[in-house]
Amino acid sequence: MTLPVLPVRDDVPLAPLTTLELGGNARHLVEAADDDTVVEALRWAEARGLPVLILGGGSNVVIADRGWDGLVIRVATRGRRFAESLDGTVTLTAAAGESWDDVVADTVARDLAGLECLSGIPGLVGATPIQNVGAYGQEVADTIRSVTVLERASGRVHELAASACAFAYRDSAFKHDPGRFVVLAVTFALRPGGPPALRYRELAEALAKEGKGRAPPTLAEVRAAVLALRRKKSMLIVDGDPNRRSVGSFFTNPVVGAAEADAVAARAVALGVIGRPDEMPRWPAAGGAVKLSAGWLIERAGIHKGQRRGAVGVSTAHALSLVHLGGGSTAALLELAREVGDAVHGRFAMTLLPEPTMIGVAWPPPRI
Repeated sequence: MTLPVLPVRDDVPLAPLTTLELGGNARHLVEAADDDTVVEALRWAEARGLPVLILGGGSNVVIADRGWDGLVIRVATRGRRFAESLDGTVTLTAAAGESWDDVVADTVARDLAGLECLSGIPGLVGATPIQNVGAYGQEVADTIRSVTVLERASGRVHELAASACAFAYRDSAFKHDPGRFVVLAVTFALRPGGPPALRYRELAEALAKEGKGRAPPTLAEVRAAVLALRRKKSMLIVDGDPNRRSVGSFFTNPVVGAAEADAVAARAVALGVIGRPDEMPRWPAAGGAVKLSAGWLIERAGIHKGQRRGAVGVSTAHALSLVHLGGGSTAALLELAREVGDAVHGRFAMTLLPEPTMIGVAWPPPRI
């Protein structure tokens, strides 16, 4: 039996394949429309001693201006399967290359609760367990039952239970061992007819203003409210929006101990940023930790929405989003990110960490 020729393309621009529209070229690129092509592409790269980059929707990566001197496998697999479970849930198994927001819309249309607050997030299904994608009080770890992965060293396919994924805030075992697995599919356990998650104050208030605060809102109403909030913050990719070239939130919200959070609040009071410590936004996190607002810290450190540095800048709608305005470079974006991080550290002694994956670039970036 003759195998089909692997569809390898050479010297492929990566910038158009990312939401930032930044980054150099890939030495080689394969578009993988099925799992067999993923396997074959990995073998092809191994035989030539080439590094491999797995690329999905390009919505959470910062790629170096020099590009990727190896093989990029762009995941384009498709397929969704719903099934009823004995525990009363409905499982959805979605291929890694499925559009995330299309999947969320499908579950909401079927009245399956569990993903509604994650509406409008760009990217593909395969990236969601790696980052433990979350927003507005939900994260995928809440509903992931298992992740189907290809182990690159052995070529074997495994079904990893959620308990084996070490999910945490914007974190997972996949992030700590990025070269071990390729995500092929994700299985979610959803609640038919279940109530929406209304854990996030901003979302609950938005629904109440729309007159949906008396009775429990529907999943569709929650999805619509989330999309409206994201649109207001330019967190949806909309043609013509000058803030559209971004990775969403560039920094994660710091998760610190209670004593460190108290120290940041005391520092803010001493600086005259707030009048009382309880005016600083903070939320309880796992293990007795405290989550702080990176966006709040950024703005109180003197970084303003709409601030520009040539072809890059801070979103006019959200201080946590750094944007490419066209004709810029990854180096310039990272220099701006370093400036933002330095401002927060200098004012509050707090270190911000980037949320996107850095491809071929160091963090923190060297000073120019």
